[in-house]
Amino acid sequence: MKVLNKIRDFAHQQPETLAFISPNKEISYQDLWKKSDQTASYLINLNLTAGSPVVVYGHMEPEMLVSFLGSVKAGHPYIPVDTSIPMERVVKIVESSGTELVINVSNQPLSLSDVSVRIVNHDEIMLLPQLHDEISSDRWVKDDENFYIIYTSGSTGNPKGVQISANNLQSFVNWMLTDFPINGNLCFLNQAPFSFDLSVMDLYPALASGGTLFAITKEMIAKPKILFEALANSNTEVWTSTPSFVQMCLMDPSFNEKLLPNLAVFLFCGEILPVAICQQLKERFPKAKIFNTYGPTEATVAITSIEVTSAVLDEFTSLPVGKIKADSRILLVDENGNEVPNGEKGEIILVGPGVSKGYLGQPELTNKAFIQYEGERAYKTGDAGFLNDEGLLFYKGRIDFQIKLHGYRMELEEIEYHIAKSKYVKTVVVIPIYQDEKIEYLSASIVSEQHEFEKEYQLTSAIKKELGEVLPAYMIPRKFTYHEDLPMTSNGKVDRKKIKEMVLA
Repeated sequence: MKVLNKIRDFAHQQPETLAFISPNKEISYQDLWKKSDQTASYLINLNLTAGSPVVVYGHMEPEMLVSFLGSVKAGHPYIPVDTSIPMERVVKIVESSGTELVINVSNQPLSLSDVSVRIVNHDEIMLLPQLHDEISSDRWVKDDENFYIIYTSGSTGNPKGVQISANNLQSFVNWMLTDFPINGNLCFLNQAPFSFDLSVMDLYPALASGGTLFAITKEMIAKPKILFEALANSNTEVWTSTPSFVQMCLMDPSFNEKLLPNLAVFLFCGEILPVAICQQLKERFPKAKIFNTYGPTEATVAITSIEVTSAVLDEFTSLPVGKIKADSRILLVDENGNEVPNGEKGEIILVGPGVSKGYLGQPELTNKAFIQYEGERAYKTGDAGFLNDEGLLFYKGRIDFQIKLHGYRMELEEIEYHIAKSKYVKTVVVIPIYQDEKIEYLSASIVSEQHEFEKEYQLTSAIKKELGEVLPAYMIPRKFTYHEDLPMTSNGKVDRKKIKEMVLA
């Protein structure tokens, strides 16, 4: 595994270089390598089932990286789970993954009710004697073996575990270090929690190039003053985030080249990148390059890119997401599976070595979304798009109910499923509300059950309280409206178009 070899090389060649900086902790390449060896030694001694995943629970601590690398060195993929995820969802991930071990690096007690699984605090592992010397690369996760598994939203109310192999990750890292101006020893902003695959865009390109990750925690994001003080001290050179996060930063006029004088590269993924944001960034960071990228978790973070130059901004009112990376292909097909000509909209199918082997333990879902195309794995994204004559891909939204909001991918059906389980709800439809081709927020239109509340806002608070126990905050709709009934189409389906008109009226 070349990524691991690179990290080992840096641990020997530049041992004191910091690999990761979080608000209260930091870790050098040397310590990252040694401590991950100790973690691997502990895992090997447990004699876990070969290839079984290890859940790593925490938020932006360096011990998460130690646990990730320790797991893959011991031959086990890891599953990153952020502390912001509701405990009921954590339990579902633990159950569906079949994990035999949860490593808790959160420095807080972790109890998983009704689940029989071993939980160990990472601090305890570090106190144990190391039973193996430097872990042989023969044990490492390699080739088509799972390197990590990231859980995404599922339409049945249950999350889906996307399996990413060592080969998938290597394909992605090779592309990042070849096609982008990432020349080594740079400081990368780490804004996305590790349970969100955008984090991989900075994590492994940084570690495979001798760079440093500077973590932005959820507490910092909640307090802009602290965030901007941290950014000023970060020496960030490569900025990776969703467009929504940088848009929030742009609201402060001090977010400019004076704050981040060494910032050279912006990398965006996870949602539509508006032209207006790029124009503001070019004004405030005239020396920095801006890249728009696209790709689902199932194709390993991202698979297309374009540098957003002034010429690109002049040419397009809606930005393309770029050209496919060299080792991959894009197909655009109609509803019958036939390829469509350039300029015509179709479903985006991605082909190549970055495509996942499928969803962990869910063969039916896997067979529905993953196919073979001319001997290679291909993924039916459910995204609509078209290619122009220059081979640039344009993303045109979902062909189903899966959406991206503020960089988080989710399925409206899952949100509807959980709202409908509320004792206050008879029927619900969740509608994405767009502004400038980008989803601004979600709106829930509800036919309620009998309830004791006098005011609608009291009912909304009660429903939101229930949802907070089962859904992450980013999946809870911003707006709730209440109706005696919901409009239907002539074929008996809920008329989402009319509901949207009602919401916006």
